[in-house]
Amino acid sequence: MTAPTLSTRFTEMVGVRYPIVQTGMGWVSGPSLTAATANAGGLGILASATMTYDELDFAIKKTKSLTDMPFGVNLRADATDAGERVDLLIREGVKVASFALAPKPELITKLKDHGLVVVPSIGAAKHAVKVASWGADAVIVQGGEGGGHTGPVATTLLLPSVVDALGGAGNTSIPVIAAGGFFDGRGLVAALGYGADGVAMGTRFLLTSDSAVPDSVKQEYLDRTLNDTIVSTKVDGMPHRVLRTQLVDALESGSRARALVAAARNANEFKQLTGMRWTTMLRDGLSMRRSGERTWQQIIMAGNTPMLLKAGLVEGNTDAGVLASGQVVGMIDDLPSCADLIESIMTQAHERLAALSTLV
Repeated sequence: MTAPTLSTRFTEMVGVRYPIVQTGMGWVSGPSLTAATANAGGLGILASATMTYDELDFAIKKTKSLTDMPFGVNLRADATDAGERVDLLIREGVKVASFALAPKPELITKLKDHGLVVVPSIGAAKHAVKVASWGADAVIVQGGEGGGHTGPVATTLLLPSVVDALGGAGNTSIPVIAAGGFFDGRGLVAALGYGADGVAMGTRFLLTSDSAVPDSVKQEYLDRTLNDTIVSTKVDGMPHRVLRTQLVDALESGSRARALVAAARNANEFKQLTGMRWTTMLRDGLSMRRSGERTWQQIIMAGNTPMLLKAGLVEGNTDAGVLASGQVVGMIDDLPSCADLIESIMTQAHERLAALSTLV
């Protein structure tokens, strides 16, 4: 890489060259993409929610064979085998453990005691304050522009609210990584201006030559505009930003009863795919229900997500699958390698920083 480094508290914490994170996208963030990001100087994160324990074990070892740079693994904090997966990360010397749902304090403590950096994703300032008090090392803050499960508040408002809640720009108690709407060096500089210590990107890394997503599906993304995503609750009962497709339109206009039947069928397929037992899935559902995070309807519909995403992102069946996407898809028109992408981002970021310095 020829672009000069840009050091923040986050890069120093995890040992990477640039403050850029590739998020853990289910069915997308495998060893090749994660290692390519790491070798390019960013932080790549393996997505493990759609993997069995043995598949995760293999994926970690494969990633280590492709890079000697730090990388992370995204875990489901509410999974019944979360403890076993944490032990695997510790044993394999993984640098970062990221979570879509906040892990319990005792899990954070165990990871930190073994030298891992713990980075939950959060969607509100109060959640950032809570996980910081539990010992989280950093947080990823995703605004409403982001793909997949997302919230209603735009990054431009959510990010400064989190920064302020954690102590203010330049004085936050833990590093903040901004996600939702980022794709170039201008966005990185803007995030740093708000007080963040880096940016995380999903859709932008999905649309690289190192991504294993079928080329036909990538083209489906490249053909879209800023107006071609929708936040739907019909996929799995939770707000989910996806590309507009015939399937999504059908889900949006279909009956709730038919959606629940389809969700139950997909839950059974997911069980068979991952080797999970019904008792395990029931325990996971009860755990989510007791925490008050989801209704029973949402828990049943959660079985939709992995299978619909797999159909689209792995099998390339855009008629039968769902394609998670951030609004940023409308700003992307190429498929660079991770190395070329990160170098272009950092080159542009340094150009913008130099230009801004002349205004002072």
